[in-house]
Amino acid sequence: MLEPTPQVLAFDVFGTVVDWHGSIVREVRAAYPQVDADGFALAWREGYRPAMARVARGELGWTRIDDLHRLILDDIAPRFGLGDLGEDERAHLNRVWHRLDPWPDVVAALHRLRTRFTLCTLSNGNIGLLADMAKRAGLPWDCILSAEVFRAYKPDPATYLGVASTFDLQPSRVMLVAAHHDDLEGARACGLRTAYIERPLEFGAARPKDVSPRAGNDLHCRDFAELADKLGA
Repeated sequence: MLEPTPQVLAFDVFGTVVDWHGSIVREVRAAYPQVDADGFALAWREGYRPAMARVARGELGWTRIDDLHRLILDDIAPRFGLGDLGEDERAHLNRVWHRLDPWPDVVAALHRLRTRFTLCTLSNGNIGLLADMAKRAGLPWDCILSAEVFRAYKPDPATYLGVASTFDLQPSRVMLVAAHHDDLEGARACGLRTAYIERPLEFGAARPKDVSPRAGNDLHCRDFAELADKLGA
């Protein structure tokens, strides 16, 4: 068992908890069969970091992820033959991010982990998005924390240290669980414990991720079930 034992497990959400790529592909294929759904999902996600960088540089004021997703959607829609979508259709499509499905191992393992740890999100997604997602998918969070709470996007230290402050804990009593090494590096730099989760199909079967272990993480797990095993839940 890790020493000191973490009290709070904070979870990255997009890609770690939920399958954003597969979920978007399924919904776009059903609604717009003429669209390259795989390319559309990837293009939408590729706009994510540049959009957040505009906020970080001050080009945009504080902007929720829902609104950044809409800016990206409006930009890419014409490239995929969706430039004529009306406002109601655009608004509904933009909320696909509220309807993402969890990976198959997630829900049961979270219930196991919740018997021993406090579980919270630490996502760049906004609170309304994360709450809708949790309600739909049955994600048993004790608390929903978001970049929206801290007015800073990961990997800003304010996000990681904000979790520890919220629960009045030393950073070492918080563990970030994520499928992204840059996120985990940011957490470690702030004194948090870290667990890497393999999500080789995050970007789809045609673009498998390298999920080999890297030094520095406290745990490296195939999925959430293995995380629960290793943490004794």
